[in-house]
Amino acid sequence: MRPVWQVWLALAAGVLLAVVFAGLGVWQVQRLGWKLDLIARVEARAHADPVPWEDILALLPADQEYRRVTASGRFDHGTETLVRAVTGLGPGYWLLTPLRGDDGGTVLVNRGFVPPERADPDTRTAGQAGGIVTVTGLARLTEPGGGFLRDNDPGNDRWYSRDVAAIATAKGLGPVAPIFIDADAAPQPGGYPKGGLTVIRFRNTHLAYALTWFVLAAMAAAGVVTLALQERRARA
Repeated sequence: MRPVWQVWLALAAGVLLAVVFAGLGVWQVQRLGWKLDLIARVEARAHADPVPWEDILALLPADQEYRRVTASGRFDHGTETLVRAVTGLGPGYWLLTPLRGDDGGTVLVNRGFVPPERADPDTRTAGQAGGIVTVTGLARLTEPGGGFLRDNDPGNDRWYSRDVAAIATAKGLGPVAPIFIDADAAPQPGGYPKGGLTVIRFRNTHLAYALTWFVLAAMAAAGVVTLALQERRARA
């Protein structure tokens, strides 16, 4: 027969595990609610009627992202920036081009994806729109610093993230909007760049995690009950 202190220690450990596992399950349920709300808000924004991009600048950054916006002006193709990208179309670049409005405002537009063989603007002259253009797309937040394990290198014009402030400084663009715009899938002459590739799907595994934690909590509780019953019978 086990000493009483060992039995109580095992029971206490089992109860503690059951409580911790149950708490983690509740936390994942809360996270599930937050994620579902986020998905609903993003979907609503991404499919809403577009508004001028200037209209959203007064919002908090979290409320700006994925809003559908429009912008009008002239593309400054001479200061475009290529940002490394991996997409469903393969590896290549995002093409970021300043759009300068007649009112003096400038916003960076991610016009879309270009493959490595179209990185040189001379290979896609048909897509270098001139004159006044209107762009519709989704507002995105700046991506400072760089990509995963890769820092942006402005001095050598190597970019791994769409860092608005750093690009504006490196290219001498002057004041620019703190956001950029992911252009929609409107076809471009010559086929490139290809817009409309914004990923708005969010990984949602919180329900699976919640069920896992609740099952572990139930197993720990069952272990406590089983041990208590065994010890009771043994001592009877």
